[in-house]
Order: sequence, then structure tokens, then C-alpha cells
Amino acid sequence: MQAFTLDQWLVVLLAFLLGLFLGMAFLAGRKWKRRYREEVARRQELEAENERLRREAAELDTLRRAAVRDEARHRDAAVPRPI
Repeated sequence: MQAFTLDQWLVVLLAFLLGLFLGMAFLAGRKWKRRYREEVARRQELEAENERLRREAAELDTLRRAAVRDEARHRDAAVPRPI
């Protein structure tokens, strides 16, 4: 396989820069502002949902621990102790 020549690297670099500039020009319209705002709103919704789920999981963990302690107390009370 032959290595690229300097001219070929220059053409690749220019094609990359042309694509970069065209991409920036196409995204420079008003669309990006709407997309950005939609993304921010979606992120905030997901963060709120995540926080709600964290609180719910913490509450369930607390209830689970209380149930385990209660069951252990009932089990200890049911086992007769030698006198």
C-alpha cells in the first residue's frame, strides 16, 4: 500500500474543512436554538424523574428495612426462651 503524498493529504484536509464549514453554515439557522431548548427541557424532565425515582427508592428501602426489623422482632418473640 502506498503512503499518501503531501498533495493527497492537502486534498483530504481541504475536504474536511469544507465539510466542517458547510455543517456549521447549515446549523447556523434558528433550528439549533429550538433544538437546544428542547434538549434542555428534556434534560430537566429526566433529572426531575430521576430525583423522583431516587426518593421513591429511598422510601422503599426504609420500608423494607422496617419490615425486616419487624419480622425479626416477631420471630424473636415467637421463639420460646429457656428458663
